[in-house]
Amino acid sequence: MDRFQEMKVLLAVAEADSFAAGAKLLGMSAPSVTRVIAGLENRLGTLLLARSTRSLRLTEAGRRYVEDCRRILQDLEEAEELATGSSIRARGNLTVTASVMFGELFLIPLMTEYLVLHPEVVINALLVDRVVNMLDEGVDVAIRIGQLPDNGLQAIRVGQIRPVVCAAPGFLDRVGRPTAPEEVLEAPVVMSSASGLLTDWQFDVAGNAITLHPKPRLTVSSNQAAINAARMGWGFTRVLSYQVAELVSKGELEIVLGAFETTPLPVHVLYQGSKRVSAKVRTFVDYCSSRFLENPALHAVPTA
Repeated sequence: MDRFQEMKVLLAVAEADSFAAGAKLLGMSAPSVTRVIAGLENRLGTLLLARSTRSLRLTEAGRRYVEDCRRILQDLEEAEELATGSSIRARGNLTVTASVMFGELFLIPLMTEYLVLHPEVVINALLVDRVVNMLDEGVDVAIRIGQLPDNGLQAIRVGQIRPVVCAAPGFLDRVGRPTAPEEVLEAPVVMSSASGLLTDWQFDVAGNAITLHPKPRLTVSSNQAAINAARMGWGFTRVLSYQVAELVSKGELEIVLGAFETTPLPVHVLYQGSKRVSAKVRTFVDYCSSRFLENPALHAVPTA
C-alpha cells in the first residue's frame, strides 16, 4: 500500500475514533485497516494509536503525524485540482488570531459570513491581547495593530487607527473640555491595563512627543470595561479609535485633545507566504482585507 493511502486510513481511524468506523468510512474491512495501521507504525518505528479494550486515542507522535498527513493530503488534492484546471475549494482548519476587542467587534462577524460561503472550512479564532508567534502556535492569519517587525510574513495594510482620549458629553459639560494634555492629570481617569498602548498616554505638542502617566482612580483589566465606565460619566479614558467609533457616532462618548494626537497606527492582515498559498488562507485573507478596507472605523484620521 502506498504512503498516501496509509495516511488516508490513519486519518479515517483518527477521525472516527474507531478501527471499525474508520473501515466503514473507507469501504474496507476492519482487519484490513488494522493491518495498515500496524504496518505504518512498524515502518515509522513509533506508536501512533494507543489502544485499549474500550478506547482508542492518538499518541503525541500520532497527533503530530495526523496533522501533517491532513496538510499533505490537502496540498496533494489542491495540486491535482490545479493540474486539471479545476477551481480550488477552500477547505480544512484555519487558525486566526487578533486582539480580543478587535476580534469581537470586527473579525467574528466576518468569520461567520465567510463560513457560510466556504462550508468546508473550520475556523479556530485565537482572540488574545498578546502578540502570538504565528509559526510556533500554528496560526495561519493574524490581524496586527502597530508597526510590524521584519519577520518575513506577508502583510496587507487594511487601515489605520489612533489612540484617543474620550469621555461622556455629560461629564465634559460638568468638568470642562481640556485644551491641553496636562489638564487630564488632575481629572478622574479610568484606565485599562490590557495594553501598553493605553497605559502610557502619548501626545504631540507642537511637534514634540510627550508622555503622560495619569494616576487612575479606577483600573480595569479590559478595554470594554474602561469604555463602559467612561460612557457612564465616571471620567476620561484612553482607548483605540475603532473601539469607540460607534459610541462616538451615537454621541455617547466624545473625543477630546484631538489636536494633540500622535501618528495613527497601521492595521495589517498577516499570513505566512509561500510560492503557493492554500485556498483557505487566500480566500480568507482576500475576504477580510476587502471588508476591512470598506470599514470607516478602521480608517481614522486625526481630529482637527
